[in-house]
This record gives sequence, structure tokens and C-alpha cells, in this order.
Amino acid sequence: MDLNDDFDLGGILEQLDEAPAATPAPAADARPPRDMGQLLRKIPVRLTLEVGGADISLAELCQIGQGSVLELDKLAGEPLDIKVNGTSIGRAEVVVSGENYGLRVVELNDLELDSLA
Repeated sequence: MDLNDDFDLGGILEQLDEAPAATPAPAADARPPRDMGQLLRKIPVRLTLEVGGADISLAELCQIGQGSVLELDKLAGEPLDIKVNGTSIGRAEVVVSGENYGLRVVELNDLELDSLA
């Protein structure tokens, strides 16, 4: 006996076509939308203060040693870039806060965290 002899695919498909449409899940199971703004506010990010940068060749990089001086693309006294996870969000000056360095914000881009939700 072949396994396919007792299997009636056509009959099963007809029964499916005649079956009533599935009813949607009751509204009680629906969850209220989450406040993504509140959730996003809890995610830790890395804040850095970038002094400047320089484009150099690999040959120049190999020549760097103790006491080497590299010229950066920022002028002395110019505000430094505040970055969050690598994205610039403003500018600041370096200050001393107790025994640590700190930053004084002098310019801040519009941060619309609520618009990310």
C-alpha cells in the first residue's frame, strides 16, 4: 500500500475554503504602545571630547616616537567637539573639576530624543 493512497489533498483544501474566516484576537490581548522615548533615555552612550585630528600616511605613523609632535586640525583655544557614540552634538571647553578634567558646554546642537520614538 502506498502512503499517498489514503491522503486526500483536494478534500482538505476544499474544507479549508469552506471554513469560516478566523476571528481577530480580542482587544483585551492588545498591549498598549510603549513609550520609546522613556526607554531610549535609559540606554547608556559614550560621551567624548575630541581635541582634533590629523590625516597622516602610514610612513609618517611609523616615524612617530616619544616626544613627536603632530599638528591637529584645531586652532589653540578653539572649542572642542562633544561627541556621543562618534556623532558630534556640540562644542565645549576643557575645565578642571576637582582632580579630574571636565567640560564646559559652549554650544549644543538640538537634541530631540523624543523624536526618535
